[in-house]
Formats: sequence, C-alpha cells, structure tokens
Amino acid sequence: MNRVINVANRLPVTVGRTISKSSGGLVSAMSHLGDSMDLRWIGWPGSHPRSDAQRQKLTERLVAEFQCEPVFMSRQEVDDFYFGYSNSLLWPILHYNTSDMRQHDTWWQAYKEINLRFRDAILRDVRPGDCVWVHDYQLMLLPALLREADINLRVGFFLHTPFPSYETFRCIPQREELLRGMLGANVVGFHTYGYMRHFRSSAIRLLAADAEINSIRQEHHVCHMGVYPIGIHIAAFEEEMDSDAFTSECQRIRETHQGKRIVLNVERLDYSKGLRGRLEAIDRFLELSSDKQKIVFVFIAVPSRGEVRAYQELREEIEALVGRINGKHSTIHNTPIQFVHDSVNFTELCASYATADVMLVTPIIDGMNLVAKEYVACRRDESGVLVLSEFAGAANELSTALIVNPYDVDGMTATLQQALDMPVEEQKSRMIPLRRIVTENNAQRGANRFLGDLSRDVEPAGGSGSTTSVGAELVDGFRGASSVACFLDYDGTLRAFERTPEAAQPTERINRILGRLSHATGVDLYLVSGRSRQNMSEWFGGLSLTLVAEHGAACRPPGSEQWQPLVETVDLSWRPQILSIIHEFSLSTPGSTVEDKHTAIVWHYRKCDPEFGAWKAQELTSMLSDLASNLPVEVQQGHAIVEVTSNQFSKGHALRHFVKDSDHDLVVCVGDDTTDEAMFKVEDPRLYSVKVGRGPTAAMRRLPNCEAVLDVLEEVAALAPEGRDG
Repeated sequence: MNRVINVANRLPVTVGRTISKSSGGLVSAMSHLGDSMDLRWIGWPGSHPRSDAQRQKLTERLVAEFQCEPVFMSRQEVDDFYFGYSNSLLWPILHYNTSDMRQHDTWWQAYKEINLRFRDAILRDVRPGDCVWVHDYQLMLLPALLREADINLRVGFFLHTPFPSYETFRCIPQREELLRGMLGANVVGFHTYGYMRHFRSSAIRLLAADAEINSIRQEHHVCHMGVYPIGIHIAAFEEEMDSDAFTSECQRIRETHQGKRIVLNVERLDYSKGLRGRLEAIDRFLELSSDKQKIVFVFIAVPSRGEVRAYQELREEIEALVGRINGKHSTIHNTPIQFVHDSVNFTELCASYATADVMLVTPIIDGMNLVAKEYVACRRDESGVLVLSEFAGAANELSTALIVNPYDVDGMTATLQQALDMPVEEQKSRMIPLRRIVTENNAQRGANRFLGDLSRDVEPAGGSGSTTSVGAELVDGFRGASSVACFLDYDGTLRAFERTPEAAQPTERINRILGRLSHATGVDLYLVSGRSRQNMSEWFGGLSLTLVAEHGAACRPPGSEQWQPLVETVDLSWRPQILSIIHEFSLSTPGSTVEDKHTAIVWHYRKCDPEFGAWKAQELTSMLSDLASNLPVEVQQGHAIVEVTSNQFSKGHALRHFVKDSDHDLVVCVGDDTTDEAMFKVEDPRLYSVKVGRGPTAAMRRLPNCEAVLDVLEEVAALAPEGRDG
C-alpha cells in the first residue's frame, strides 16, 4: 500500500483567518497513520472562497501544509447536500427517527453531484497501489462511483452511524442506489455486528444480493463486511492530564461545586442522544431524592446543525425542559441543572470527565459514542461510575458499566441512585476492565485493523479463472476446430436472474450473439434450459439453433416448430402427489408460486422474504427428498427455486444424445447451477466446460457472471462472418 487517501465530508482543518487542525473521533483515529505511511485527505474545507483565485490559493496551502485536497461547494450545495439530504433525510432514518425525515426535490440531485465531485477529486490524485478510505453517510454513493471508474481500485467504506433494520432503511426513496454505492467497496466497516447484520439484510431483501455471513458478491468483486469499533486517541488524553492547565481546571471545578456530587452529561444537541428521557429521569430522581441539595447535574450540550429545523425545535424544547425542572427543584442554595449550550475546549472537557462522580450517556441510538470512552480514559484513579445506554454501540464493549434502557425512565432513575450510592471498591472493580478495554482497543488499533483487511488480497467474484483466459482458450479452440458443438444454459448463464422468471427475456445483445453463433460455419448451437417448451419457443423460436427444454426432456431442431421427446417413455405418475405437496407449501409461504412444466414442477420463492423463503425451501427440499427415494424423480434446489424433475433425463443425457456419434472436434458447455453439473460430468475428451459463478463444480473453467459469459461469446462470435472454412 503506497498511500492512504482518506475521504470524508469535512477536512481535518478549520479554515478562518488562519488554518488550524481540527479535533474529533475520525481525526484522532487517523492522526497516527501519517507516521507510518503517506496519508492524504480529501474533503470540504468548510469555507466558500468567492473567486477561482481564492480557491486556488487555499488549495495550494492546504496541499502543501496539511496534505489536504479540498472539494469546494457553494452555499446552496451545502444546504441541499449536507443540511438537506444528508442530515434531514439520511441522518434521521439511520437513527430510526422516521418522523423527522424531510425530503426535497433538489436534495437527491445535489447528493449525487457532490459524490461525483468527490470521485473526480480522488481520481485526479490516486496512484497505482493506493487505497481509498471513504467515511460516513454523506458519501454512500462514492465507492460504486470509484469502482465504475477503476475496477481495480482498492476502496474501503466505514459507516460511523448505526445502520438501521431493513424495515426502517427501506423508507428511504433512493435505498437501492445507496446500497449499491456502499457495495462498491472492497471492505465495508461498521461499529457493531448488529449494524453489519442490518446492512446485509437490506442488501438481501432490496437487491436480492448473494450474501454470505460476512461478504456480498458483486459483479466484478467481493464486498467484505467487518466490525471495527472505533476507539479514542489515548495518548492525547494522557498528555492533557499531565499538563498544569488540566490540574488547574480540575481544581476550579471542585471549588465551584464544593460539597456536591457531580453528574455529568456531555452530548451534541441531537435528538438521537436521548436528552428528553434523560431530563425526565433527572426530574423523577429529584422528586424522590432526600439529598438533592448535594447533587448538581452538569449538562454540556454542544451546538449541532443549527440550520436544520428539527435541531432548532429540539434546542427550544430542551431549554424549556431544563427551565421547568430548575424552576421546580431549585432552592436558594442549589440550582440542580447547569445547562451549557456551547462547545468547551479540550482542557475543560478532560477536567470535567476527571471530576464527575457519575457520567450519564443514555442515547436512544448511537453509532458508537466516544464520550463514554473519553470519560473512562480520564478516570486515572479508577473511580467514577459510567451509566450507559444499551442502544449505544459502545455498550457492546463496555459491559461493566451500568447499562440502562433509555426508554425506561423509572429504570434510569433507579440506576442513577445506584451509581451515586456505589462504594468505591465496586466503582474500581467496574472501572478497571473498562479502562483496559478503552486503552487496548484504541483509535489506532481500529484503524490498523480496517486498513489491514483492506490491504489483503481481494477475492475475485468468480473464484478461479478469468474472462480473459477463458476467452483466449475458446477463441483458440474455435479456430482450431472444424466442427464445434456449443451447449449454453440460459438463466444465470446468459441472462441474470430477475425477480420474476417471465421478466428475464433475452436482451438485444443476447439475441445478436446467439444469432451470429448459430450461423457460424461448423458450429452447432444448443440452448439447454430448464424453461418450458412454450417459453423457449416464444423467445428463441426464430433463431437457427436447437432448443432443449425442461432440463433435457424434449428438443426442437432448427427450422422446426415441433418438439421431440429425448426419452421415448417417461413415468409421470408422481406428478399429482408432488404437485399437491408443493401447492400446500406455496399457500403457507407468501410470495411463492408454482410452475408446472409437465415433466417438472418448480416452486419459486424469489418474491418471498429471502430468509423466510430460504428456510421454507430447505424444509420443502428435505420433505421432497425423503419422498423421492421411492419415486423416479430428482429434487434440486437452485436460485430461489426448488425443482422436481424426472430422473429419466438430464442436461447430461441431452448432451450425450447429440454428440455421442458426432464428428465434433470440440464440445463446449456453459452453465451456472446444479442441473448443469450433469453436462460438466460427461466423460468426453472433446469437452470444455465452464461454470458461471461460485460454488463447487466439476467444470474445467469458471467465469464470474453473465456479463463475462457474453463478453467471451461475443469474442468467439466475431469469428462468424468469415466462416469456419474461409
């Protein structure tokens, strides 16, 4: 890996009269990487230079002094892209807040245009061997845009927010585009396994993706998924706590709140942080406490997205709640809540953590929440109590904190009292393992793990074999043979699967390739499919090739309209019993259908919930397999189907029928599923077999997908105009 190009909505700098480095979780996580590799940043500088000359001057300085490449936006673009689509539509949905989701016609267009602008900035700067690390929800389209521009580029994507359940994510109008954008990455990272599981579920349900537990296969690559809980930059906190300024600030806080227990709250003013429920629990606690004069609740509410209407309304609501609670419980000696709606500097923040007896971190949903980890990092004396929401990503790691349900106000009230009453010995027994986790699983380790996975060799989508090598071998084979028999499956081989089988009609490109191959001198072309005779006649009856339907049950020679059985007598006495069982299964599985092909019966579940359908398919396959042991049938499970066919014929039988006494020099067969394995297993020295997609196979070669098959056949078909004999 030569360089890491780190891509985020904002650059790690603050641009004003001067330019200074910014702070934050992402900046901290990446800061150490510059010591071991060439680290570049691409992002918005947060300013709006008015002229091209000003932009050029700022660009030159950012590149020279900070290794930052700016992506500029107009004020209107920031409004539409950032405050609009990103934070008024995506952010609410990602945090399960559908009621605050807003839409506007111009927002999606701006989101696409800014993602394209980021792509162009990366492509201007990227070099061979670089890896690109894209961060967060503002740039979900970017990985796929980069993949389209450079298929070999190594791209990682990390989502710093939660990824919601499929039921919530599907509310986004552009849900498929966003998923495809993220799937353009080689590695997609999340804070927790739950978020990764939701992403996988959405890809399966919305895109019919081919997914394993931690990977999703795409047309030209495999998208791997992983869990990389982000940490904090421990060294920065240790350095601050050794400073005189920190010691002085701690002393000031203790003097200000002398004789009182401090319960600290540090949050961005955001509806995901559970501020309403927390204030309600504090109100309940103050009503029940007999010692409330000796407790102060410090609320540091950092301003956030004040341009967004929902945040303006939230600030007004929280300030009103604080005022009501203070008015209700204040005395001449104590105001229970000290509310600060402002940012605090790093020294003040660390000192606040170090002096607080209890830390309340109770978001209703949060990607990770580094505040909890920062509090732990500042507890050098191993005292203090962390009260943490079970809905924060950090709760997966910080299990010895007091874990609460932020929707349970009574439960939070009781836990707050438990925290204030906790003996020092128990505080330490809980804090010691928390500090070990926070120290060991720090920002640097998380970033190194992600980049380590990204830098490993990436598995090609099709496994062994390549389009180039298979194409070259077939071209040589066709050129060297005077007579070729070519057997092609259709669904999953020439044509990608559709949600309904009838939608997978042949494209103009497929018809053109088949037409040229069928007229090539010395080539006998066979289309061997599981589809019905009627379906194949309608789609391919006008082509000069042999049609083989229902997995080898019947054929239709070129120029004929009559179907001929390939087996003289077929026992179909099993049909009523099998049809009855499959029909019952279809009634209990919403979205499934039954297809009766005379010599075969197919149960389709492509329109079902994918996981429910797969479960029912396993159940049906098991039931039918037990029954089939006494019947002349085979039960096969394919792409979203379970099929029962007579065992008196197969694609392998059909291939042998056509080539056993022929003078063909080369026999080519291409297919994608278990029914095609019967062709691949035919023992014939002339056979050249190609498996499409992944999975175990008896085929000699492999191609990744339908597009690769068409690319190879198009190359072979280019020989057709001159003919075999010319």
